[in-house]
Amino acid sequence: MEEDDLWPLVTGFLALSLMSVGGGIAVLPEMHRMVVENHGWMDDLAFAKRYALAQAAPGPNIMVVGLIGWHVAGPVGMVAAMAAMCGPTSALAYGFARLRRRVAGARWMRVFERGMVPIAIGLIAASGLLLASGAAEGWLPIAISAASTLFVWRTRRSPLWVLVVGAALGGVFLR
Repeated sequence: MEEDDLWPLVTGFLALSLMSVGGGIAVLPEMHRMVVENHGWMDDLAFAKRYALAQAAPGPNIMVVGLIGWHVAGPVGMVAAMAAMCGPTSALAYGFARLRRRVAGARWMRVFERGMVPIAIGLIAASGLLLASGAAEGWLPIAISAASTLFVWRTRRSPLWVLVVGAALGGVFLR
């Protein structure tokens, strides 16, 4: 964790911001690659723990970016990473909303919006697979990941139940 890490952190999140179709979590695999594989700022388990903490905390799920920034460069890293991740995306969303209002009903806009759906779904699915593989250290985490996925996919119950049961199981088995 050096001052030299701040610039790669900011430029990395600026680039990820522009790819985050479907929300910031859609680029989680690329975020993992940048943080764990390319720069070695943390290992798989530390990354998964920060993601879990961000998901359990109230607020937007992109809070993982702030936690990564804090880990890499302290409070300055947290603010810089969040600004880099949220700034460009916010500007694009604002510009797109204005454009969409002007061209509402245009055929090319409907085609564009329909084309973006599978891209967003693919990016989000890749994020889920990455997180599940990071937690796959034994049969119990694999079973919990599979059961959680099936529960969220096949029921209409709140995904918060997955967090409650996961926390309870973690408390029992990780003592």
